[in-house]
Amino acid sequence: MLYALFEWLNQELGGVPGFGVFRYLSFRSALAIISSLIIAVLIGKRIIVYLRSKLIGETIRKDGPESHKLKAGTPTMGGIIIFLAIMIPTLLWGDLTNAYVLLILLATAWTFTLGFMDDYIKVFKKNKEGLAGRYKIVGQIGLGLIVGCTMVFHPDFKGPQGRITDHQTLVVNDYLEGKGFRKGDRVLMLDGVPFNQATQAPASSWVVERFEGGGGYIQPTQITIQVSESEKQQVWDALHGTPEKSFETKTNVPFLKNYVFNYSKIAFWEEDGGIFGKIIYILVCIFIVTAVSNGVNLTDGLDGLAAGTTAIAAMALAIFAYVSGNVIFAEYLNISYIPNAAELTIFCGALIGGCVGFLWYNTYPAQVFMGDTGSLMLGGAVGVLAMMVKKELLIPIFCGVFLVESLSVIVQVAYFKYTKKKYGEGRRIFLMAPLHHHFEKGGLHETKIVVRFWIVAVMLTVLAFVTLKLR
Repeated sequence: MLYALFEWLNQELGGVPGFGVFRYLSFRSALAIISSLIIAVLIGKRIIVYLRSKLIGETIRKDGPESHKLKAGTPTMGGIIIFLAIMIPTLLWGDLTNAYVLLILLATAWTFTLGFMDDYIKVFKKNKEGLAGRYKIVGQIGLGLIVGCTMVFHPDFKGPQGRITDHQTLVVNDYLEGKGFRKGDRVLMLDGVPFNQATQAPASSWVVERFEGGGGYIQPTQITIQVSESEKQQVWDALHGTPEKSFETKTNVPFLKNYVFNYSKIAFWEEDGGIFGKIIYILVCIFIVTAVSNGVNLTDGLDGLAAGTTAIAAMALAIFAYVSGNVIFAEYLNISYIPNAAELTIFCGALIGGCVGFLWYNTYPAQVFMGDTGSLMLGGAVGVLAMMVKKELLIPIFCGVFLVESLSVIVQVAYFKYTKKKYGEGRRIFLMAPLHHHFEKGGLHETKIVVRFWIVAVMLTVLAFVTLKLR
């Protein structure tokens, strides 16, 4: 809102000195981080006092570590603090006409409501089970469906623009690739006329220079691409600012250069961009949103663990959003260029500030727990962000802590059921699941476990950055 106000004032007053700085994404992202930190710290104490006055306390598992029994009665539903610290700065500093921003705000509010309902039933209805698991899953699937359908069918999520750079090289989209053009091709001639002497109008014959080769030897090759009379105008439009007409069901693959995975190819019986390819992409979106949301929920078991690791993951996503939405960085790093996605950096900044601000009250010994109100919300936001910046295949790396925590529960439950069926007595691999409780049962203090998990999360995030060049 403030961003729109300053933009309007700058235009109406003919350019006010200093107001132009609000157009810079880096400046507004910094404001989002600072604003969310201040909001979390300022409102946190008041919300904690209110939660205590309403006797909104956490119920501790009977089979949990002994040290956790001292935490009984600690206020929960502290995710309200994080929610406000994320939403307010994003609304203030973000571009609210941007479809990416609106969608991530919807996803955050959706999962916040889902977690709030779960905590409300636990606290006020005195039902330890909270919201039934099937309803949680339905809510998460519903969000994944909304996000997937919006990305696939909304016009603002079309594929990237093709263009000819100042060096006569091509940046292509799906349509241009289908016509034989490749990213990095250097345009030499149009209809037999050198490019720098041509009329720069729709052409039927394109001569491009392409660098191909193997075994460490790369040589330029001249290739002629013929375009039919009926399509030459479309090709020209695609290279001069017209976005792809359909959503690209592609994503970058870690450690592989000049290769993207196209979900549509799974539906091998149809043309690229067909309805079945889009359905596959939506199903992937549903899986990612559900998995990451539950992963953060399972990680939330020690003071500061979920908030800290989410803040680290948000830093990775902020950088991914910024470089993916910048055509120069995207081209240099050889990753998918996603128009308008850079605005997500504002939300990521608010997410970082909100999580760090919450740690003011959530580090050991915690004055408040985030509850499912916070953990489901944070997981949902991270999952949707990863899908929107096309970095979902990097989730096992920069969200590795969440993945391992989830796997520890899955393995523990599966092994227990298997041994009970085979031996008549259930056996366990871990002393307790999720994994952080295993270490706690083993004698490590929770602060040591939390800090070590943070260190691992930082290392995994650095590894995720390395994959951008290590290909």
